[in-house]
Amino acid sequence: MNIVITGGASGLGEAITHKLAGEKDNKVIFTYSKSKAEAEVLEKKYINVRAIKCDFTIPVEVEALKGMFSIFDIDVLVNNAYTGGFLKTYFHKLDSADFLKDFINNIIPTVIINQEAINCFRKKKSGKIITILTSALLDVPPVGSSIYVANKAYLEELTKIWATENAKYNITSNSVSPSFMLTNLTSGMDERVIEQIIENHPLKKLLTVDEVADTVEYFTKSGTQINGVNIVLNSGIHLK
Repeated sequence: MNIVITGGASGLGEAITHKLAGEKDNKVIFTYSKSKAEAEVLEKKYINVRAIKCDFTIPVEVEALKGMFSIFDIDVLVNNAYTGGFLKTYFHKLDSADFLKDFINNIIPTVIINQEAINCFRKKKSGKIITILTSALLDVPPVGSSIYVANKAYLEELTKIWATENAKYNITSNSVSPSFMLTNLTSGMDERVIEQIIENHPLKKLLTVDEVADTVEYFTKSGTQINGVNIVLNSGIHLK
């Protein structure tokens, strides 16, 4: 399979790149924004991967990535990249411009990239879209996460549209909603808050990026009957 992973050089994206590049039959293109050193390490480790710089805040780089899809003959797109932080501040203290900025920097590039991917998939009458969401859409969202969670909610609805509009072309759109993980995105959280999350967790441990990568891999191998599915990785905390 020819796979594109956005934000595949660090954190969860790095784990996904490792997992999918580990299969020699896969050819993987992953993007990075600031993690150049990490990207070079991945390129040296795997002969079947290629790193592309794509900062979502730079439109020309998004267009360059988009232009590669037909050349690469893409089979799978993993929407993982997110620009900006996970936690900011209370909703009522945010400037409305902050919401617009994060929407432009995250949702619009994702829309552009997925439109091009779907155009390529429709021509070949097959393709898979896998989108990373968050279990905060089901659980109690963390204080200060309103912009991040709102953007993920927007993407959640888009994943459903992609699934329904493209099913007859053998194109699937599925998503993974991980619970809290220790990554660069969440590195700014207070250690006491993290300890409380662990204490409240049924398994008394945090989800790992490797567990999420396993789920992404499952979707890359699943058939077209599995479409419009969102797998929540939170040990069933949201169940009543």
